[in-house]
Amino acid sequence: MPRLALRQHECQSCEPHPRPRAVRSPPGRENAGVDREAFAGLLGDEGQALLGSLEGYDPDRELAVATRLRRTHAPELVSAALAQARLRQRAAAKFGAEDAARMYFTPNGLEQSTRASVAAYRAERFSAAGVPVLADLCCGIGGDAIALARAGMHVLAVDSDPLTCDVVRANAAALGLADRIEIRCQDVGDADVSGCDAVFVDPARRGGKGRIFDPEAYSPPLSWAVEVARRVSHAALKVAPGIPHEAVPDDAEAEWISDSGDVKEAVLWFGAGRGAGSTAESSPVRATLLPGPRSLLSRGLADPPAGPVGRYLYEPDGAVVRAHLVAEVAAELNGRLIDPTIAYVTCDEPHVTPYATGYEITDVLPFQLKRLRALLRERGIGTATIKKRGSAVEPAELRKKLKLEGPGICTVFLTRVAGAPTVLLGQPLEGPAGA
Repeated sequence: MPRLALRQHECQSCEPHPRPRAVRSPPGRENAGVDREAFAGLLGDEGQALLGSLEGYDPDRELAVATRLRRTHAPELVSAALAQARLRQRAAAKFGAEDAARMYFTPNGLEQSTRASVAAYRAERFSAAGVPVLADLCCGIGGDAIALARAGMHVLAVDSDPLTCDVVRANAAALGLADRIEIRCQDVGDADVSGCDAVFVDPARRGGKGRIFDPEAYSPPLSWAVEVARRVSHAALKVAPGIPHEAVPDDAEAEWISDSGDVKEAVLWFGAGRGAGSTAESSPVRATLLPGPRSLLSRGLADPPAGPVGRYLYEPDGAVVRAHLVAEVAAELNGRLIDPTIAYVTCDEPHVTPYATGYEITDVLPFQLKRLRALLRERGIGTATIKKRGSAVEPAELRKKLKLEGPGICTVFLTRVAGAPTVLLGQPLEGPAGA
């Protein structure tokens, strides 16, 4: 497997830790401060009317709205309704306005839930494999369960937190999926999945100190999830995009997924759930780009050679970089790297690829602040998109120092070329060559 992407990608490393044996987590920890009784009140007639009155409300006027509503409703119910209205507005970007307006959320549940487009893509993979019944372990507020049920499957949704189970139950009812989603409030380690054809596990990857980078510190640990996945014919485990490649089991297909250019997650597929190219001995690495989907598979290529910056520069999608498939993109473009450790591909002719964004390069110069500022001023550049890869310079700080003025627009790349700090100026390619 090419190692380029791992070397050039700036991410936090994972130190080895002893494998924890327990798969339990403190019930309700992720929903601390959220009142279950108040949430139940939202599902009644009064709560529903209150939520309906808050559709499209302005959060900047929350104090005035709260004061008015508390004259006729219990303060706890008003607080719960206002919190839910705020969450629904935030959720529209992830679930779409129509679904978000009907669904229910908790703050952490919304933060950690799968984006609807990604969940729908994964559900389609399960559906295409002919899975009729699936267990969604650590189901959260039900983002994946909803997508799986809509794809025609019967879903056993399991979570240990009572409020989370209340929320996913309410979401299933609100979206007309209650007959396809069964909710069990229990620890996933105690869940009986013997009647299920497939398993999906989404371990918690946040703790009291923020994101968890060690897969064995997930709750439940990755090793436990892998054991469960190997018991059924189809399985998928959602993991952090920064998972080290060496932590991926040999019998799993690793897939990195981006949506509109943003890397969202990685998934480990097991059993018959693995995609094309899988054998008994090995599984491919895959980068999938949404919308589409468009999938790029590993071909076992060596890292491409490095050479001078050509007229065109291609920035591989983040999922391609995370999957270590820069070599595959370079081969598709008939290109070369600008530096042995930097995931920018350059070539002398424009090409069409969905896996990288193309730019026409106008200038290549050593990084010197005064020289760069003078060049941008000479060009009348007032708007610049500043990108960095392999540079210690912070784009926000550089922008302040450049003091840009003028009608011109360009993209500034802070990077290395043949080991030397370098600045590239360019313009995005339009049309097929920049696809």
